[in-house]
Amino acid sequence: QVQLVESGGGLVQPEGSLRLSCKVSGIILSIYDMGWYRQAPGAERELVATITSGGSTSCSDSVKGRFTISRDNTKSTVYLQMNSLKPEDTAVYYCNADVRSRQGGVIKRSTYWGQGTQVTVSS
Repeated sequence: QVQLVESGGGLVQPEGSLRLSCKVSGIILSIYDMGWYRQAPGAERELVATITSGGSTSCSDSVKGRFTISRDNTKSTVYLQMNSLKPEDTAVYYCNADVRSRQGGVIKRSTYWGQGTQVTVSS
């Protein structure tokens, strides 16, 4: 069973910083692309940033220059460093990962999601 567990969310003032973490657990053979998404109340889930297994990154225009995605393959963990936070960044943040794993003796490749962590930017 593959699980993604996020941490690091919370309440922060405008212009503050937070660092989100997401660890992948299970019998992991390979982790390919990893990413962060967010969903604000009443809005669709949107892509924030992605990172390939080789470390190439991309991010949405709304967070460019403020957010940085990174990963530590030795820890099966992806991070999102968020600086200069704005009230409009308030949302539930979800990580996802394209994972090749062994489950019940079967090798399986699928995309998995974390449970989400709340980020609230408010004074």
